[in-house]
Amino acid sequence: MNKKPFIFGVATSGENFTDRTKETERLVSNFRHGVNTVLISPRRIGKTSLVQKVCDIVRSDELRIVYLDIFLCRNERDFYDAFASAILKQTSSKWEEWMENAKMFLSRISPKISLGPDPTSEFSVSLELSPKSDDINDILQLPEKIAQQKGCRIVVCIDEFQQIAEFEDSKTFQKRLRSVWQLQKSVSYCLFGSKKHLMNELFEKRSLPFYKFGDAVYLPKISTEDWVEYICSRFKATGKEISEDMARDICHRVDNHSSYVQQLAWLVWVHTQEVATAEDFDNACQDIIDQNTPLFEKQTESLTNYQLNFLRAILDGVHQEFTRREVLQKYALGSSANVSTIKRALIKKELIETENRRVVISDPLLKIWLARNI
Repeated sequence: MNKKPFIFGVATSGENFTDRTKETERLVSNFRHGVNTVLISPRRIGKTSLVQKVCDIVRSDELRIVYLDIFLCRNERDFYDAFASAILKQTSSKWEEWMENAKMFLSRISPKISLGPDPTSEFSVSLELSPKSDDINDILQLPEKIAQQKGCRIVVCIDEFQQIAEFEDSKTFQKRLRSVWQLQKSVSYCLFGSKKHLMNELFEKRSLPFYKFGDAVYLPKISTEDWVEYICSRFKATGKEISEDMARDICHRVDNHSSYVQQLAWLVWVHTQEVATAEDFDNACQDIIDQNTPLFEKQTESLTNYQLNFLRAILDGVHQEFTRREVLQKYALGSSANVSTIKRALIKKELIETENRRVVISDPLLKIWLARNI
């Protein structure tokens, strides 16, 4: 095997993709039966890899897949441009057909289409939008109209969907999306993103338009035993060896966090000559901390003393009842009202999250780093 045995930092596929059998089956069923899906999990746990795997499984002439990432969209206009471009490009095989569909279904908007160096694969759409809602509805109805014309069904997968929460007058925009999408018969949606707290709010808050929009799939961590089998097999495939106990140690050190398991396993593999040793494991653990230290320093450099004290409390095992007098005094958290402010700020910074009513540090490696540095 000449390929890298462990992949991290990017979406994985093929032999680098492990487990997720139940979630794969659930998404495959949803996609094939036209069920809207909302996928929620912490960062870098494997959402994008899972969705891309399911897209590869179900994609056919009868079921077209459209995939777009809206991370760079800063407003409604950006979203409509990205949405229309993705729909036109990924539901047609020839650029002449893209042009024809644009003229047919977006005739009132007169979109500007810019072709790249290779017009068979590169183009972008810029829409000259007017304030009229009919124009916007034409864009949002584009996948439904194409599906009906082609006699197929379409699944639209939107990554980093939480970005819409940052748009100006976001609630009105959300209402517009849902009012159109929920009535479509030939199109379903898979919405997912990397900011768990924003995704939870978008889809779990009763007052927001996307409440109960579809089947909510909460992606759990991959089990230790599945990871152990995977890690041992990848070592063996490259002529190296690692014990099951050490593979378990890798998982436990980073709390089964998918990206970190892959990264730490890779570093152990790099240090290993033939059989992984305790020294190889220790060196790899130091490497992974060193490699992530610049990021952790950046994430924490602007924290207030109150926020650092709150993190210290979590590190000491306090996960609930932060407003108890003894906790407030021991960790100098100020007033009970101040605790709420601290908590909201740290959640927004994605440094903490709530699991089963317990406040925890989101990133297992950050937790180790904080224990050494604050």
